[in-house]
Amino acid sequence: MLKTFDLVLIGVMTATATVTYTIKHRAELKVEEVHRLEAEIKLEKDTIDLLKADWALQSQPNRLERLVKAYNEELKLQPTESTALVHAKELPMLKSEVPVPDVTEAKVSAKGATVASAKSATEASAKSAPGTKGAQATAKAQPVPMPAPRGEAEDADQIETGSVEE
Repeated sequence: MLKTFDLVLIGVMTATATVTYTIKHRAELKVEEVHRLEAEIKLEKDTIDLLKADWALQSQPNRLERLVKAYNEELKLQPTESTALVHAKELPMLKSEVPVPDVTEAKVSAKGATVASAKSATEASAKSAPGTKGAQATAKAQPVPMPAPRGEAEDADQIETGSVEE
C-alpha cells in the first residue's frame, strides 16, 4: 500500500509542476506583450511630440509671411477684411432648431406621378407584347418607380435657415 501511495504522490507532484510551469510560461508571455505594447506607446508618443514640433515650425508667422511674399504673384492672396467676419448671432440656425417641413403634399404628388407613370408603362408593355392578352400582360408587368418631378422635390428639400436680423 505504501508503494501506491508513493506513486500517487509522485503523479500529483508531476501534475503540480506541469501546471506551475504552464502558468509561469503564460505569465512571461504576457509580460513580454506588456513591454512590447509599452514600447509601441512610447514610440507613438514620441512621434506625436515630433509632429507637434514640426507643426510649430511649419506654422510660424515669420515663415508663413516669407512664403506669402515669395508666392504672392502666383497665389494673389488678400488679407481678410473685418467685414468678412460674423458674430455668432448672425450664423444660421442649428440643424436641431430647423423646423420639420410638411412633406405630405410632396409625397402625395410624387405618388400620383409614380402611379400615372406605372400605368403608362404597363399599357406600353401590353401594346408591345404581340400575341399576349392585355390582362395577362398587365398581370405580368411590374410597375416602374419614377422619381418625383424636379420642381416639387426642390421645394420640399429647401428649408430656409436664414440669419437673425434686427
